[in-house]
Amino acid sequence: MSVKFSLPAAVAFVAGLAALLAPDLWADGAGREPLFVLGALLALVGAFGLLGKAGPSEWTATAFAVLLFVAPWAWQFTGSDAAAWTAWIAGAVTVIVGLYDSATAGDAAD
Repeated sequence: MSVKFSLPAAVAFVAGLAALLAPDLWADGAGREPLFVLGALLALVGAFGLLGKAGPSEWTATAFAVLLFVAPWAWQFTGSDAAAWTAWIAGAVTVIVGLYDSATAGDAAD
């Protein structure tokens, strides 16, 4: 099995793991359900991307990252700084890297 390094997939995987583990490690259980579900989905999409397997597209990771970014408002855990900042940072970084990669993919094909 060969691993193909892809920056957006690696960022999605690491951000997903951070969101998945945040409620138990540093967020005192705040936002547990949305961080767990969206973190697991984001890490899974990143793992598929890293392994080069047929699976969800790179836009799927960006969509999950946007959902992760808005999760503190949607599930009302903005009062928990650790959980909210984890969601905002992990979501924003993944969206930025995913959009940057999509924008520069056309330049690489030229």
